[in-house]
Order: sequence, then structure tokens, then C-alpha cells
Amino acid sequence: MPAARLKPPQIQRFFEILRDLNPHPKGELDYTSPFTLLVAVVLSAQATDKGVNKATPGLFALADTPEKMAALGEDKIRDCIKTIGLYKAKARNVFLLAQKLVREFGAQVPQTREELITLPGVGRKTANVVLNIAFGQPAIAVDTHIFRVSNRTGLAHGHTPEKIEEGLERVIPAEFKRHSHHWLILHGRYICVARKPKCPICPVRDICLFKDKTKVL
Repeated sequence: MPAARLKPPQIQRFFEILRDLNPHPKGELDYTSPFTLLVAVVLSAQATDKGVNKATPGLFALADTPEKMAALGEDKIRDCIKTIGLYKAKARNVFLLAQKLVREFGAQVPQTREELITLPGVGRKTANVVLNIAFGQPAIAVDTHIFRVSNRTGLAHGHTPEKIEEGLERVIPAEFKRHSHHWLILHGRYICVARKPKCPICPVRDICLFKDKTKVL
């Protein structure tokens, strides 16, 4: 049998609850511009937001524009982000993407997914984060949290992030799409955690279709 899915009225109520608890959700990466957000998201791959936020103040103090980042050079970028996992490859990507932004995009972060994913180190998820946070587009970046929450609750089912993204795009009402990305990430990060979800304090526990709800924290 196919996995159970939430029905439209349930999905409506699901997001109403999350919206009422956090009407204006925000990401947890520190940034000051679309460019610094782009760099922070690239650095956050396989790293925590807290870890990235510890490294980027020093980097952005030296280079907060594509021109400055390209001029800073790969070696100095690497020195600034040594505390982040995979820092060598990430330094290379940040340097190359800064160069490409200057060379091909007038030192501006592009506002389409198709253009963003041409940048070194930028995949679909990173592009969607930037489109959503920097430019207010209703893009859904499916990370491990959204993947887990969607499959577990019955919002959308799939074996790949792309399938989950497609499913969420179909079922989330338009009024919630702008912030759904943040609501689902935060819910997965702090309530619907991987090993022992905090079902007793979950605000959507009566809607969620997860069969193995935890009874105690």
C-alpha cells in the first residue's frame, strides 16, 4: 500500500499552526547581502549553521562583495574558514564563484535557479535557499530535515530530495509557500528530530500521520 498522505484540509491546518507559532521565520545563517548569504550557504554544506557563523565574520570583514572575494584569493579564503569541514574544496568554490559573478553577472547574484546552479559549489538546494531568503521566491530547499519531516508526517513522500520538492510544491497552499521552507527546517531541527522526535510537545502531533509517535521526551 502507498504511504498515507495528509489531505488538503490537514495540510492547511498544519501550516496554519506553524505560521501562528512563528509568523516571520528566518534562517539561522548570518549574512548581510545576497552575496554573503550565497557564500554562507555554500559553506554550510555538511556543516552546522553555528559553525559557519563562527567562521564567516572574519571572512566577510575582508570580503563582502564578489570583487573583494575574488581579490582576496583562494589561500586567504581558506585561512578564514579552516574551522569548517571540507574547507579546502569550499574555499576553491567560493573563490571561483566570486570570479564568475564578476566576470559573467556584473558582480550580482543571479535571481534564477538556472543561473545560480552554474556557479561553482551551487546545487539545486543552495540555489533554492538563496532564491527563497534573498529574493523572496517561494522556493523549497529540501535538506535532511525537510526530507525527514515530509516523509514522516505524510506531507509528501519520496526517496530523493527532488521527489519531495515536487510533492511539496503540489500540496502546499500558495499562502504558505514563501515561508514553508523555514517552518519545515526549524520543525525538523528542533521538534521532529531524527532519532527521537519530540512528539509530546509537537504542535502538529494531532495532524501528523507518523505511526510511531514518542510518548515521552
